[in-house]
Amino acid sequence: MSRNGGALAVETLTALGARTVFGVPGQHALALFDALARSPLRFVGGRTELNAAYAADGHARVTGAVTPLIVSTGPGALNTLAALQEAAAASVPVLGISSQIPRAGLGGVRGGYLHELTDQLASFRDVVKYARVVRSVAQLPAVLAQAWEAASTAPCGPVWVEIPQDVLLEHTDLPAPRPVEVRPRLLLPRQELLDEAAALLARAERPVILAGGGVVRSGATAELLTLAERLRAPVVTTFGGKGAFPWHHPLSARSFLEDRHTTEFLADADVLLVAGSGLGDLSTNYRTFRPRGHLVHVDADADRLGANYPALALHADAREALHALADAVPARAADGRAEESVRTLLALVEDRLAKQDLELEQGVLASVRAAVPDDVPTVWDMTILGYWAWSAWDPRTGGQHSGQGAGGLGYGLPAALGAAVARGGPVLAVSGDGGAMYSLSELATLRQHDLPVTWLVVDDGGYGILREYMTDEFGSAFATELTSPDFVALAASFGVPAVLSSPETLHTDLAEALAATGPSVVVLPATPRMFAPTHL
Repeated sequence: MSRNGGALAVETLTALGARTVFGVPGQHALALFDALARSPLRFVGGRTELNAAYAADGHARVTGAVTPLIVSTGPGALNTLAALQEAAAASVPVLGISSQIPRAGLGGVRGGYLHELTDQLASFRDVVKYARVVRSVAQLPAVLAQAWEAASTAPCGPVWVEIPQDVLLEHTDLPAPRPVEVRPRLLLPRQELLDEAAALLARAERPVILAGGGVVRSGATAELLTLAERLRAPVVTTFGGKGAFPWHHPLSARSFLEDRHTTEFLADADVLLVAGSGLGDLSTNYRTFRPRGHLVHVDADADRLGANYPALALHADAREALHALADAVPARAADGRAEESVRTLLALVEDRLAKQDLELEQGVLASVRAAVPDDVPTVWDMTILGYWAWSAWDPRTGGQHSGQGAGGLGYGLPAALGAAVARGGPVLAVSGDGGAMYSLSELATLRQHDLPVTWLVVDDGGYGILREYMTDEFGSAFATELTSPDFVALAASFGVPAVLSSPETLHTDLAEALAATGPSVVVLPATPRMFAPTHL
């Protein structure tokens, strides 16, 4: 069979190290899918391009590697944008590949092509970190390799490559690419800034570390632990940084960032080291954080450094910076003061929650935690239980993932699907009934591929968090109440086992579902509330 541009593109992905591709076929992209059929790559097709992109995101988070996504032109491409925004906000390396109309029509020169946009690439430039149109077969290996390197270089993020239909169909005699290792560029801290940061930390009387998602993504958990123990510095993790530090370590001040006591704890540090966080809304308790000491800020994204707070800024990969700082600071004797400050903080947080009549919410979260094995990843949609999990969930070794980077609904199930493909073992997805309606179609994908995803749907009859926000702000809620299907019967119609649970039986129902093979659904009718805000 004659080789064409589609075959060369798929061969290049294989040579770069891809093993799995997510996507949805479309007319202009058929040459790519024809080539996938003859390749060693595993293809997992979503039922919408949005969900396929979320699945690629979930796969990339679990593997830590670039994950390809292939879709078609126009509507197919545009449907991925919300998921790519999440990948950009959370620095997830997704390689999006879209077909395009034939070269003769690019830029609206001729017009009348199916799915035509005058400048499709313009829709993606503000979302991804690299965007390129391939205009000849000869460019394909080089452009895909450049995109792969860009996606995997800190700060990681989504990239976008468009290939016109006639390029995909064009015959080529170019040899199939050989396996090639694309190494992301190392981002090392400047020595004079590193020396100054180490000196500040060495002199600090009350050092504290705020660890963000960049610590997790760079694989710097060991370096963070070493540095914290040498400094005797308490560690708070951001919502995206969950898992960066052991939850039950004596220096773990955990993740209650929406609590005024934690905000004050961070502000009171005489030197606060922020690693791998942009210090945005959620990490600063909606910008009520006001540091009174020195701020040392390590981030791979230069645009985030000093953007929200003046700081000694180290533009570096978190792992490289934390390793260097751990080598540079002297070890302190353990006098118990840091551990006592952590115990005091956590007691204040616990006391505040205890005064708010939140037994249902805390009980449900405890039941879920008890049912989920330590090594099972959890993926949380934008739902009240997910908001609780940002602060209160112990991720253990399984890891915790959520769509809080960009905050779009519908992330939970498709991202868990991708995580299950990557892991080959159980994954828990958690959604509300509103978010669940975005991704019901992926029950068919779970069944088709027999993926071990247990989906917990907390049905409170509407957009629960928006209901609370509107009621708190305006006295009543509007457009937040929803008519939901019978989720148990609906899952059964896809051939997916489902059970109607209750707060009292949730632990048993979830444990049994996670222990079974293949997909399952657990539906919990309940109306959890958020804890009282402290940022107002």
